[in-house]
Amino acid sequence: MSMATLYFHCSILAFALFHLILFSSLLQTATATATPAPSHQQEQEEDTPITRFQRYLRINTAHPAPDYYSAVSFLKAQAHSLGLASKTIEFTPGKPLLLLTWPGSNPSLPSVLLNSHLDSVPAEPAKWLHPPFSGHRTSDGKIFARGAQDDKCIAVQYLEAIRNLKARAFSPLRSVHISLVPEEEIGGFDGAAKFVESDDFLRLNVGFALDEGQASPGDEFRVFYADRIPWNVKIRAKGAPGHGARMYDGSAMENLMESVEAVSRFRESQFNVVKAGKALNAEVVSVNPVYVKAGVTSDDGFAMNVQPSEAEAGFDLRLTPTTDPDEMRRRIAEEWAPAVRNMSYEIIEKGPIRDYMGRPLMTATNDSNPWWSVFKQAITSVGEKLSSPEIIASTTDARYLRQKGIPVLGFSPMKNTPILLHDHNEHLKDTVFMKGIQVYESLISSLSTFTEASH
Repeated sequence: MSMATLYFHCSILAFALFHLILFSSLLQTATATATPAPSHQQEQEEDTPITRFQRYLRINTAHPAPDYYSAVSFLKAQAHSLGLASKTIEFTPGKPLLLLTWPGSNPSLPSVLLNSHLDSVPAEPAKWLHPPFSGHRTSDGKIFARGAQDDKCIAVQYLEAIRNLKARAFSPLRSVHISLVPEEEIGGFDGAAKFVESDDFLRLNVGFALDEGQASPGDEFRVFYADRIPWNVKIRAKGAPGHGARMYDGSAMENLMESVEAVSRFRESQFNVVKAGKALNAEVVSVNPVYVKAGVTSDDGFAMNVQPSEAEAGFDLRLTPTTDPDEMRRRIAEEWAPAVRNMSYEIIEKGPIRDYMGRPLMTATNDSNPWWSVFKQAITSVGEKLSSPEIIASTTDARYLRQKGIPVLGFSPMKNTPILLHDHNEHLKDTVFMKGIQVYESLISSLSTFTEASH
C-alpha cells in the first residue's frame, strides 16, 4: 500500500471517529435534557409514607369482589416491619380481619383501639380523571383513588404514626390495637359486628376507640360522637286489577301513592327543621324513596291499559340516636302502610339501636368522658382545632363498639378538603395526608399514656 493510500484511509478513519464522538456527546446531552425531574416519578420508586399509601390504594378492595387477602398481606408486612404483633381472623370464610397490637407497659389497663375498614365501594373508571385504583399523584399533590378518603388513609396513618413514635423510642402505657375489618361498606355484619362478639375482642379489654370520620371543607377537623341508624323500609300495596280506563277505589297504585304522600309529609316536616337552620341534616330523621316496583310488563315495556294488582316502594330511613324506634314502627304501621288500606310493610333494621344497657348509641363529648378531654388536648397540642361534635349522617362500624358501651369517636384528620367519599375522583392531598400522621402521633401518644380512666 502506498503512503498516499495509507494517509487517505487514516484521514477517513479519523473523520469517522470524530463524528462518532460528537454524536455520542450530543446523544448524552439530549438524554439528560429529556430526563424528567425526579419529583413524583422518582418518589414512586422510593419507600415513603406517600408511596406506601399509594401501594395500599392500588389494591382493589371494592365490592362486589374485594381483594381482602392482598390488602391484609400488605398491611401485615407493614406491621411486621414495625415490630407489631398480628393476627388474622376469619369469622366468615373469605372475609379476613387483621388485628395488630403494640403492647403497653401496663397491659392490664383498658386498651386503645384504632379501627379502619379494608373494603371500599365500587367506582366507575370512565367517570374518573385518573384510574380509581392507580393511586395517581398529580403535580399539585392530589392522590386519586377509591378509598383515598374512605378510609384507607387512616389505616396507613395509624401505622406511620406508630413508625414515627417508635423512631423516637416512645413506649405506650396502654396497649394499642389496630383492627382492619372487612365489609363495612355493606353493613359490617360479617366484620365488626362479629368481631365485637368474639373472645378475641373481649381479650383486648378496649377502653376507648377511634373510627373513621369525614373530611372537613373548612379549617377545623370534624369529630363524630354518634351514627344515624339505617332502616330499609319496603311498603307493599294490593288492589283489584282491571282495565286502565276504569276508576277504582283502593287500587294498588292508589294505595301506594297515598303511602308515598304520607312519607313525603313526614320527610318535609323533618327537612323544614334543617332548612330553618334549627338542626343539621344528621340531627333529624331522613327518609328518601329509592325505588318503585309496579306495572304489568309487555314486550315493549309496560302494558299501559292494565292497572296492576300489586305495587311496592322502598325507602332509605335513617334514625337519629335519640329517635324512639317503637314510635317510628307505629308511624309506619298506622300512617305509612295501614292494613285497613290493604297495605303491608317490611322493616330491615341494619344494626343496633341501643347499647347493652338500653341507652342511645352516643359517646359523651363533655367532662363526663375523660377520654374526650384527652382527645381534645391531643388535637390542640399540634396547633389544630375541632368543630362542634356531630352525628355522622351515614353509618360506620363505630355503632357496634358503642353497643358494647365503649366510647368511640369518629375522626379522620382531613381539613380544607372536599368531601368525596363514594364520589367520582375521590382524592386526598399529600400534605393533608402527612399532616394526619402528625395528628395521630399526638393522639396515640396521649391516649395510650392516659392514666386516669381504668374502666
